[in-house]
Amino acid sequence: MPSQTKNRAVIFLMLVLVLPSIGTIAVWADEPKYPTPSAYMMAQEAEVALARSAAPEKISAHATVKILTTSGYKVAVQGDNGFVCIVMRGWAAAISTTARERGVAYDAKVRAPHCFDPVASRTVLPLQELQAKLGLEGKGPDQIAEGVQAAYAKGKLPKMETVAFAYMFSADQDLGLGLGAWHPHMMVYTPYYENSMLGANEGDSGLPVVGNGGTQFAVTIIPVDDRLAVKVR
Repeated sequence: MPSQTKNRAVIFLMLVLVLPSIGTIAVWADEPKYPTPSAYMMAQEAEVALARSAAPEKISAHATVKILTTSGYKVAVQGDNGFVCIVMRGWAAAISTTARERGVAYDAKVRAPHCFDPVASRTVLPLQELQAKLGLEGKGPDQIAEGVQAAYAKGKLPKMETVAFAYMFSADQDLGLGLGAWHPHMMVYTPYYENSMLGANEGDSGLPVVGNGGTQFAVTIIPVDDRLAVKVR
């Protein structure tokens, strides 16, 4: 994978606190519009299977699984280990600071399975659920970002104040930008970390990289061996 493409992958993963094709963005450059909500939906059985592929079976088999509906994420399977697996859509990129990356919200093909640990299920998941709900209501990326800021200001979203984790091991995820599944990796939510704290590693180095550094959304991305990728069962 060329260095530039690897860097793009890491940038999107950072936004996901993982993206549309460049061509798709160009089509919507003048007047961005969402596809119909149905374009974002999946059959329940397929979505549950894809969500579970985010983590090793010993974790995902006992996790709660939420699926996207026209009114937001709903529980499809109740688990008992405190983990929650979902398939995130492009709305996760709405809090990006660049218009190009915010455009990812309009890509209905993005499928980014996450399996959040108990801490992330309480702190990161509500943020992602709110972004999806606002997107389904037709809110653009800027409006979603404003809605997120307002929710934090009013105490409607829990602050990220401690380390949390999410698995992203799915071999069948689609992160957009032609990246497909990229690599299996851990998302480590590390509030207020800076990339310099881990050695200022480059995005294409295969080493841990911190994105959104210095903010409560700072996340450390740690690629793992490709042999650990989980196929949908």
